[in-house]
Amino acid sequence: MKTLSMKFMQILLLVGCTQAFAADFRVGIVNTERILRESAPAVKAEKKIEKEFSGRDQEIKKVVKQAKDVQTLMEKERLTLSDAEKRNKERELANLNMNLQRMQRSFSEDLNLRKNEEMSVVLEHANKAIQALAEKEKYDLILQEAVYRNPSIDITEKVLKYMANEK
Repeated sequence: MKTLSMKFMQILLLVGCTQAFAADFRVGIVNTERILRESAPAVKAEKKIEKEFSGRDQEIKKVVKQAKDVQTLMEKERLTLSDAEKRNKERELANLNMNLQRMQRSFSEDLNLRKNEEMSVVLEHANKAIQALAEKEKYDLILQEAVYRNPSIDITEKVLKYMANEK
């Protein structure tokens, strides 16, 4: 009987300590996708990349227009072109299409590489902001990915503001 009451007291004490500990435990969660989309450094990086790749994008559009012009010319003058001219136009169109595919593939690969580079810098900046915010506001745990996030513990907006104010 004495051991049973002792066990009961230990359980009550354990439950009480756990509740007291849980009351002081602060958890926050950050939506990383939103940080990469809306934060000031992410927006700045996106504009930088857009400016950096706009020239190549214009080149690709010019080649697309050339290919369309050759295609249109071939369709309009199909009956009046000689066999040699038709073959030349077809060869020119095939070369333009191959060049266009190569340019688009290279553009896409380079663009993805640059985006990944810039987003890793943004993530590093976000992690520093999250760490500073956690220390400042005394968080015990901050998660960046979760299946479900309760809006009451979502601190994404605070992180966005912190990143915007920090230079």
